[in-house]
Amino acid sequence: MATRTLLWTVCAGLALTACVDRVDDTVDAGDHATPDVAVAPTGTTTRTPIGLALDLEDGVGQPLSVRANQTFYINQIDMRAHLEATTDEGVAGLARQGDFAGLDWRGTASVDESFVSTPNADGTMTRRRFYRQAVWMDLPSAYVIEQLDARGLVRGLPVVVADGLVDERTAGPADTFFARRVRGIQWANNCASRTDCATATDFTEEALVELRYANGPQPTFQLDSHTTQLRVLWTANPRHLYTIPVTQVAAPQWDYGFDIHLAVTTPAQPDGTYLPGQTLNVAFTFTDASGTDLAPGGALPTFQDYATGTDAPGIDYWNEAEAHITYYRRKHRERQMLVSLDGPMQSVAPLRTTYDFVGNMIAAGGGTLTLATPSTDGFVAEAATVPNGFVLLGVLPPDSPVGNTVSFTLPADAPPGTYKIAMKARRTYLGQDIPSAAVLAIQVGTTQPTHATLGTGNCTGCHHDGDALTTMSHGFAVTDREVCTTCHAPLPFEPEGPIYVRVHFIHSRSGRLDASPEQCSLCHTSNDSIQRTSQSACMSCHKSYPADHVAKYGPITDMFTGGAVVAPPGTADPAFQPCTASCHRTHPRSGL
Repeated sequence: MATRTLLWTVCAGLALTACVDRVDDTVDAGDHATPDVAVAPTGTTTRTPIGLALDLEDGVGQPLSVRANQTFYINQIDMRAHLEATTDEGVAGLARQGDFAGLDWRGTASVDESFVSTPNADGTMTRRRFYRQAVWMDLPSAYVIEQLDARGLVRGLPVVVADGLVDERTAGPADTFFARRVRGIQWANNCASRTDCATATDFTEEALVELRYANGPQPTFQLDSHTTQLRVLWTANPRHLYTIPVTQVAAPQWDYGFDIHLAVTTPAQPDGTYLPGQTLNVAFTFTDASGTDLAPGGALPTFQDYATGTDAPGIDYWNEAEAHITYYRRKHRERQMLVSLDGPMQSVAPLRTTYDFVGNMIAAGGGTLTLATPSTDGFVAEAATVPNGFVLLGVLPPDSPVGNTVSFTLPADAPPGTYKIAMKARRTYLGQDIPSAAVLAIQVGTTQPTHATLGTGNCTGCHHDGDALTTMSHGFAVTDREVCTTCHAPLPFEPEGPIYVRVHFIHSRSGRLDASPEQCSLCHTSNDSIQRTSQSACMSCHKSYPADHVAKYGPITDMFTGGAVVAPPGTADPAFQPCTASCHRTHPRSGL
């Protein structure tokens, strides 16, 4: 009776219209809690709150293996319902069948549209339409999570987390997560062209809920020793109780946590600098929170280990099986592992030429890619995938060995200054799904440090505590944002690559800023930094052109690039180039 009263009180406090009364046969967990068990002199213990990631696919909870008796908080919830269709009905089918059929779909509207840039194998194109504004998407809801034993009895008190309002970020128990992304997506999989889907007959409809980055490790709960499953009640869909099987691992080989350590093994000059033309050998080491090497001897799991789920330490590689779309679909599941070099810092800038990732990868033998050169771009940008690119492309077998070193060669005309070697990776281990990043600054041609001038800042005004940049996205710190330009080039299959497109698009769609996205001074620190002139820069915030632009450049056909057709690789894509030298130099200052 006490638990039932607690749930009603919590849900009423969250101002939810639907709640829960599922607390029969509750068992007190007090007699079954275990003492604090340290994994190592340092690192985490069973009392350390660990962020837990839950995954519910078409109503089915994906099984979890976790450290026995661990203390958790809910850091991530992914939910998806989908169906296949032969007629173009948007996402209306989801209101009739499937796990989300019981939700209130009134008000659903298409708000964005984009084609996959590259054709399908048969020459057809894939269109993606994005739907929001359904009643269920805009109302707040809560998730009541209970522990159950093998008999189906509840062990102890439940934990309740909430998702708040879609267009408002609030503090307190009514809004547990920093990121709240709820939408429907329709895939038209066999359009005749980028402008014609009239004859398409292959459609996928899906609805997704993505909740990430809890605002602190709370509320917490410790697993009872008898727990074999978690039961989840979502107040937006209270008729369906979700069950997630749980396996408790008594003595896991590794601890939670994920850290990257970088080192240049090539000897520097006596003054500590490196020279243009020199090859830099870079080694990286992955450790858990206890400092244990996750790949002793530098031998990482193979790509096959990862793909088959036998990657014991949980080191993630590129997830080619999952579709990823900026803001709208599961970019946190892309899991691409990359190492990059860029500099000098005073010259780094966004890349605006469409980069032929596949062609250049083949030319590089699967090794290091050159994305920018001093002669063409004014700075150096190189990147290497892990595993080797030929493994990712299928040229080499998936069980090829994966080492912990990459090499970069400074061009002979590398300008002097500070360069940064950066790495991003992700680890999914015993219920924890987290990014990690590391940055190592080196001096090339001079001992004098140089710095980037970005024209943006104030990130920590919103991003702090549980949602600091070091705990979300790739895990890079605010002070290392300039390293993002290297990998974020426009790609044939991902034209929204440039970092300014990504950042603008996410913030303009999320609705969770502390002010209007039209207030440029919220992030921009100078007038010069908001005088952008490309179609992609405009479309990353705006959804329409003035009539004279439509007449001159054509109608908007893509939410990322406007009316521009993606240019062939290696050419200057008009979507990313300055429109003219005279236009758009007086963007509204919006507080600057």
